[in-house]
Amino acid sequence: MIIMTKIPQLAQRFMAPGSHYDSAKADFAVSFIETLKHTKGEWYGQPFILLPWQREIIQTVFGVIKPNGFRQFKTCYVEIGKKNGKTALAAAVVLLLLVADGEPGAEIYSCAADRAQATYIYRDAAAMVVQCPALAKRLKILESTKRIIFPATGSFYQVLSSEAYTKHGLNPHAVLFDETHVADREMFRVMTHGSSDARCQPLHLFITTAGNDTQSIGYELHQKALDIRDGRKADPTFLPVIYAADESDDWTDPKTWAKANPSMGVTFPEENIRLACESARQTSNEENSFRQLRLCQWVKQSVRWMPMEKWDACDWPVYPDALVGRVCYGGLDLSWTTDITAFVLVFPPEDEPEGKYEILPFFWIAEDNIDLRVRRDHVKYDIWARQKFLRTTEGNVIHYAFVERCIEELGEKYNIREIAFDRWQAVQMVQNLEGMGFTVVPFGQGFKDMSPPTKELMRLVLEGKIAHGGHPVLRWMANNIHVKTDAAGNEKPDKEKSGEKIDGIVATIMALDRAIRQGGGPVSKGVYEEDRGLLVL
Repeated sequence: MIIMTKIPQLAQRFMAPGSHYDSAKADFAVSFIETLKHTKGEWYGQPFILLPWQREIIQTVFGVIKPNGFRQFKTCYVEIGKKNGKTALAAAVVLLLLVADGEPGAEIYSCAADRAQATYIYRDAAAMVVQCPALAKRLKILESTKRIIFPATGSFYQVLSSEAYTKHGLNPHAVLFDETHVADREMFRVMTHGSSDARCQPLHLFITTAGNDTQSIGYELHQKALDIRDGRKADPTFLPVIYAADESDDWTDPKTWAKANPSMGVTFPEENIRLACESARQTSNEENSFRQLRLCQWVKQSVRWMPMEKWDACDWPVYPDALVGRVCYGGLDLSWTTDITAFVLVFPPEDEPEGKYEILPFFWIAEDNIDLRVRRDHVKYDIWARQKFLRTTEGNVIHYAFVERCIEELGEKYNIREIAFDRWQAVQMVQNLEGMGFTVVPFGQGFKDMSPPTKELMRLVLEGKIAHGGHPVLRWMANNIHVKTDAAGNEKPDKEKSGEKIDGIVATIMALDRAIRQGGGPVSKGVYEEDRGLLVL
């Protein structure tokens, strides 16, 4: 039996008033797991000695007790990089709950996005049973149905497929979700909401790496865990455990790797991450995958289109007063009246070939919606509004008349030659802008119109020929963007897959197109020369 000398920090931090730490129960849970054996690789057959981070979780979940004698934590959310041993830990918890939790007729389920993923926990648990004579005598493994039975108490552990969860009569003592970032929303709702009312101390264990879908139930759980961890929300039944690198961390630094990989050097060598990092540095499309799986950072899409270190390198200052009277071209993306409207001016370079395309963006949002959007989207709209990077209009919808007046004022300062616009919902504003004397040009959102300037924007960023002044809203949108590619290699922004807002980048692409086509600034080789009939030698 392990002798406890102090309460784990995790338990101290999240223990609710009135609860206490029962070292005997915590020690028992640890001792049970450490009688099991590893099931894979060089560790096969060796005792399952918990690593410090694993031990702290087990001690906290099973050792923090409410005044009524039952566990405080109903939910344990663990977010950690791949290959750190989270699935093996979940398998050990399954067996602990099945035979040693004092729950007659316990029903324990493991779920995942697909049956194959859900069986990973089962395979480890079954292999642990086979290697433990005491459990092998008491438990029955049904391989065909992925089920482990404890006949003495009428308890069982079962893998659930995506169809099986819809059946009635489930009364879980515990539910384990593997890779929650891709969990099915309806399955999650059925298995966790009201399904354990008849149990005295049910447990929901969620183990996952980070994901890339900010509309998923997995992201909602991630945000809830962050809010509880950082004190923005309170839920004494929810234990948040997150091992992840911060967004501002240097993703190539081994110190950053350690934040998301507490098992590094034990369950896998540091060299594995070093090689993966080097590959990601050489192939930009792999960076997001590395950040997501190795650093446990939630990314905006599975493949990052814009290399943000290149975008940030274009943080050249843009002085609006110095641009007064300069020729420029506008891009207008109205979006929904309750979302962000974007208007971007692109100023072609005056000095070739060293000149840069200077970008001056403007954004509007409905004032009454800011607080709701901050809470719902977890985006700094309120801070940006106070810093004047985001303009507000009165009410709960964007008043386009206000946007039109702003554009009219900009037209008095800058020589706006053309304004490109998305035809969608822009008919009335287009008429009003034309009435003000602007030349307004419709701009298609298909591959034909969007692909050339989309590729050109990327080229200019990579060559450092864009100056955006570090505008935080535009940077956020650049980091959000996902690009759709057709069979011919054409590209265009994909608003649906980008998840978060990209209106400012779309407006920038449209304005950049007009600036290039009208002869402002240097032109890259390729589709633009072909379009303008230029001969390339």
